Amino acid sequence: MKIFKIVFLLIAMFLLNIVINAQDKMSIKFGKVTPQDFDVKAPATDSAANAIVVADYGNSEFVANTSDLTVSLEFTKKTRIKIVDKNGFDAGTVHIYLYSSGASTEKLESLKAYTYNLENNKVVETKIDNSSIFTENKSKNWIVKKFTFPALKEGSIVEYSYTIKSDFFFNLQAWAFQGKYPCLWSEYNASIPEFYKYVTLSQGYQPFFINKVDQSQVQFTFRERVVDETSARVATTHSESFNITGMKDNHRWVMKNVPGLKEEAFTTTLNNHIAKLEFQLSQIKYPNAFPHFYMNDWKKVAEEFRDSEKFGSLINRANGWLDDDLKGIVGNAATANEKAKKIFSYLRDNISIKSGPSIFASTNLKDVIKNKSGTVADINLLLIAMLRHEKITANPIILGTRSRGVTNEFYPLIDRYNYVIVKADIDGVTTFLDASHPRIGFGKLPLECYNGHAREVQNEMLYPIYFSSDSLKEFTRTNCIIINDEKDGKVVGSVTKDLGYYSSLKVRNEIAGSSLASYEKKIKSGLPEDVEITNLNIDSLKILDEPIVMKFDTKFSAFGENDIVYFSPLIESIIKKNPFTAAQRFYPVEMPYTINETYTFNMEIPKGYIVDEIPKSTRVKLNDSEGMFEYIIRKDASYVQLQLRLLINKANFNNDDYDILRDFYSFVVKKESEQIVFKKVKK
Repeated sequence: MKIFKIVFLLIAMFLLNIVINAQDKMSIKFGKVTPQDFDVKAPATDSAANAIVVADYGNSEFVANTSDLTVSLEFTKKTRIKIVDKNGFDAGTVHIYLYSSGASTEKLESLKAYTYNLENNKVVETKIDNSSIFTENKSKNWIVKKFTFPALKEGSIVEYSYTIKSDFFFNLQAWAFQGKYPCLWSEYNASIPEFYKYVTLSQGYQPFFINKVDQSQVQFTFRERVVDETSARVATTHSESFNITGMKDNHRWVMKNVPGLKEEAFTTTLNNHIAKLEFQLSQIKYPNAFPHFYMNDWKKVAEEFRDSEKFGSLINRANGWLDDDLKGIVGNAATANEKAKKIFSYLRDNISIKSGPSIFASTNLKDVIKNKSGTVADINLLLIAMLRHEKITANPIILGTRSRGVTNEFYPLIDRYNYVIVKADIDGVTTFLDASHPRIGFGKLPLECYNGHAREVQNEMLYPIYFSSDSLKEFTRTNCIIINDEKDGKVVGSVTKDLGYYSSLKVRNEIAGSSLASYEKKIKSGLPEDVEITNLNIDSLKILDEPIVMKFDTKFSAFGENDIVYFSPLIESIIKKNPFTAAQRFYPVEMPYTINETYTFNMEIPKGYIVDEIPKSTRVKLNDSEGMFEYIIRKDASYVQLQLRLLINKANFNNDDYDILRDFYSFVVKKESEQIVFKKVKK
């Protein structure tokens, strides 16, 4: 009996091991498609997906170029996608990026691509023709190979594979486990010899199904040509082989059933949230050789900025050529604050913005003034040079904008930065400036700049500094008064809106992009048909340091002959619709600022009517202290009064708070849609 139990246990363990090993591998074989493969289904969380990434496999390894005495990186990728419907056809277009620098370019090899369709229960294969593969020079350093699969239709399976051979060691291929469409299996393998040291950067909110590393020995074999000289001085050559041996780390990362990631409301950029791995080369050290370092520290980067002819040299020199220009710009300004404001206003209002390099100047500062145009870096570096000329302490700050993505706090990955602003110490007060934006106020920054970690560039170090959207407080106040016109008996009113600073900036930008008349039409289009507005006035439109005050008069045609009138006390809804429509959200909510909005409404009851019904007063909280919505309404014999307040006390919410936030907004939208019911008094 004991022997039977032992045998049974061994068999059970053997079968369990088979099951576990099977779970560790992809369920498909690339290059072999069967009719059963067309039955693939998306995960329940993405049941409406237009395409499904069945499997995505990548492998990176180092290979010896035997006769060249060099080592190259080889990256292989294999992908299979099921096209569910026509809205997923974009998954059938592939872009392959190749890096180029100088005379060297990564090489694309062994590209294969097939479309598979199921016809009469048979798999029909269509191979892509080489003439359908196009090459595009995307930029100075990037070449794109792109193609679209042939014979593509709803229900197709597409599959492609290729290898990229690269001599750029810093370009160890990154890997995205997540994309627009759900992925059932995403796997990346990388075998990294001990001679190459990389920093691994991981991001995203999806767990690894497999994340392991084991070690094995690696050997690079090279063949070198050696010249022999005989005693007769006759030269001969022969080849000698030599090896470089060491250990290597064999990494394997796998994710299963990864949900598709689509851009939703209040998202800075999906690049911040996609589950992916990136690698930065920090050091190369071969046996019996000195190490070569590729990643600088913040102090070393500061030295490079200081000595750069397109950065530090422009602002650190005396810049005496500015003497005459600044006399005319500064004029009779006596204080540092007055001087700073005049310099800032001059650059903002007279130098037009153009595209160009992100954090380094595109030209010398004299040309910026002469041509009256420059990039963001040109304009703000010129602002620093001018402030320093007037003995005002000013330093550049480099950052990544919200649409670019967050920068790394620990490693100086300078390619992540794409914007320069100014930190000025004026009369003991720290002020942040951006003169490149045509309608920004003094001491204000565009919302794009509020993206967390940034770096202040000083000669000896790049110091961390933070710009959080949680620090921005947007206050908006609306007051609506409605009365009975004694002259013609109509119901008329007036609305006054004190906008927050960034709401004001949005209005200024809209009007600058069209006209005041067009903006007035936009306001009218957002109001009910029975509401007419006249006498629109926007105060402080040209005073860019101040928020806007908007006023207009209203007339209401609903009252008069109608026995029952349904009337919304909100002339404009604070929240017109719930921005959170997805059933689930897999990344945080990133609002541009906090919200403090009030709306007061005071209405004289129209003559000949009584209030038959009003909404109920209510007050709800968002996570206790993170927000609040208050709707207090009352009536008496002559008036209806409403006081509404919406508070959102922070701008960034974890995705764990998504359901609560969505429900909160749903409640607000529903409450704001409730109406007052007026009934005509029968005589």
